[in-house]
Amino acid sequence: MNRLSAIMALFTAATISAGASQPLTFAIASDFHAPDVPGGLERVQAFIDTAKANKVDFIIELGDFARLDSASAPYRDAWNSFEGYRYHVIGNHDCDRYSSDQYAAGIGMPGRYYSFDKGDYHFVVLDNNNWADKEGNIHHYDHGNYYGKSVDWMDREQLEWLRRDLASTDKRCILFSHQSIDFRLKNGEEVRRVLEEENRRAGRRKIVAAFSGHDHSNYNREINGILYSQVNSASYVWIGTETQTERRFPKEINDRYNLMKYSMMYDRPLWATVTLTDDGLTIRGVRGEFIPPTPEEVGIGENVDSLPLASWIEDFELVY
Repeated sequence: MNRLSAIMALFTAATISAGASQPLTFAIASDFHAPDVPGGLERVQAFIDTAKANKVDFIIELGDFARLDSASAPYRDAWNSFEGYRYHVIGNHDCDRYSSDQYAAGIGMPGRYYSFDKGDYHFVVLDNNNWADKEGNIHHYDHGNYYGKSVDWMDREQLEWLRRDLASTDKRCILFSHQSIDFRLKNGEEVRRVLEEENRRAGRRKIVAAFSGHDHSNYNREINGILYSQVNSASYVWIGTETQTERRFPKEINDRYNLMKYSMMYDRPLWATVTLTDDGLTIRGVRGEFIPPTPEEVGIGENVDSLPLASWIEDFELVY
């Protein structure tokens, strides 16, 4: 190859490289319920250790993480030991002892909903922790005031903010929320309409995916060109009936963590690593097992509340 050919080859390679965005990777987990499960700190630390080893661009958890009191300091300290960017989403149980604004400020969020950019991507964190009264007025979760109410709504102010926020960027967009937009959110159809209208306005698949937690399950479904991905709990699934946990843990564990009576725990912490490229999105999840007795041994079917009963986060690939 002569000198001119070599220069042209380098120029072509540089041009191609400049036109392609760099892959972006983040680690995602949900529903640690760290103070309320045996081995909660070890689960948080395992997630952080893996995120560090994989040198991800940021980490995010989708709510129901830990409280703001001194007893929960070890979980927050473990999370904050990740030296890169760290993000939180508010979960419903994060508002059992605090208002949504108090929790957001205490855990280090810029607000109960917010957005941020990383590389060629725009990320949006939502707060669906709202309930509606009989007149249709929306109220934020506050010190457990949502129990027995019509829960899981997005408030009007936030919905209008979301519309403006999405329109303000030309980057591809990824959404995060605790309650799922496709399944749990009472006005989810209205929210999805905002997302789909923005994709039509942009003339492309601009809003790519929406990740959620809350349901302690795992699925990936596409609705009108947008992926809705349910991220399983890092710790356990709530069954709602007794699960023979006296065969699972010693009495002192069951006495200390009383929600185990109606739950089934995974034998390892679950999380996923998500990679974004110009061509698509890849989810690489952790597969665990139920600590025996298993759902089959307890006589539970394959679903809870119509959602898959799973002890894993499945691998998944989406091509744009």
